[in-house]
Amino acid sequence: MKLTKRLHSCVQLEKDGRVLVIDPGAFSEPDAGLGADVLLVTHEHPDHFEEGRLRAALEANPAAELWTLSSVAEKLAPAHPGRVHTVGNGDAFTAGGFEVRAYGELHAVIHPDIPRVTNVGFLVDGSLFHPGDALTVPEAPVDTLMLPVHAPWNKVSEVIDYLREVKPRRAIDIHDAYLADLARPIYDLALDNLGGTDHGRLTAGEATDL
Repeated sequence: MKLTKRLHSCVQLEKDGRVLVIDPGAFSEPDAGLGADVLLVTHEHPDHFEEGRLRAALEANPAAELWTLSSVAEKLAPAHPGRVHTVGNGDAFTAGGFEVRAYGELHAVIHPDIPRVTNVGFLVDGSLFHPGDALTVPEAPVDTLMLPVHAPWNKVSEVIDYLREVKPRRAIDIHDAYLADLARPIYDLALDNLGGTDHGRLTAGEATDL
């Protein structure tokens, strides 16, 4: 399986000629979802979900399907009957040859005065886990963890503890659009030295084999 990092929290997976894209939101490239056979969206915040881009992706490939939470699905299902599926914690499904399991229920706390929206992470082929906007620990081993490195809802000590709890073979940064290049070495040093696993990052468009 090939992983291509897109901007912010969007990632693309390719296997056997099929393409799966997670979270092609407003912070990702405008064409991030185009060409996807499978689309997964973790939650409704605009940096992860951009309605127009998802509509374009579904229209560009009439065989493409979307799996997501009800808060996102209800916006797209009427125009794409039978192609938009609602999933939640514990659900498992096969999509485009990929085996996917959903974990998690709520977005991380930004502030106690801000209501929490739903959020679900996706474990793909029992290997790669994308948690969305939460530090969800799936009830399964993780080989590659897509790591939300910087967000309004986390701090680096929490990210380090998350790495230690999940114990992936390796971690690759996502949710990084908020993080200035000047500060990246500070985060890299902390995560490399204290996370307990192989930690790295890919630039947008860079790929690696899983």
